[in-house]
Amino acid sequence: MISTGELKKGVVIELEGELWQILEYHHIKVGRGSAQVRIKFRNVRKQSIVEKTFQAGEKFPRATLERRPAQFLFSEGDDYTFMDTETYDQFVITAEQLGDAKDYIKDGLELDRVSYEGETIGVELPINLDLRVTETDPGFAGDTATGTRKPATLETGAEIKVPLFLESNTKIKVDTRDGSYIGRA
Repeated sequence: MISTGELKKGVVIELEGELWQILEYHHIKVGRGSAQVRIKFRNVRKQSIVEKTFQAGEKFPRATLERRPAQFLFSEGDDYTFMDTETYDQFVITAEQLGDAKDYIKDGLELDRVSYEGETIGVELPINLDLRVTETDPGFAGDTATGTRKPATLETGAEIKVPLFLESNTKIKVDTRDGSYIGRA
């Protein structure tokens, strides 16, 4: 069991017979009465998003997820094919199941396959990835002081904000949790 005080973004819990991943978590204390917790969930199987409010201290059953190493092989339409690197079994995950993770998947990427009771429910990316900037506006020398950002397209097709001094064909580190620029690779 996991209480509302231990919840954080990314944790998967069981609620009403379904698996829910926590997207946002807010602790609310109003003038009178007990504290409440407002949680934004994503249904792991159906991909629907719901926001619910609970009393602080309420407990939920934590879902036990299995993680196994896997590698991305190829995509065909909205289907992404991966291979379990221990058993060499291939499995397919749809773009809808991948969610935002599809923006950072490139050929040969090693990640974790996430399963619940034998059913694959998604993948977990490494926190940091080295990706090449394929397209961005030209940079200028001395554009480091202001901290201003410009849009850049990565080799995976994702678009993120990068510092003004970066140019196309530069390899950078990206935080896959929020799509932010970390630094040069």
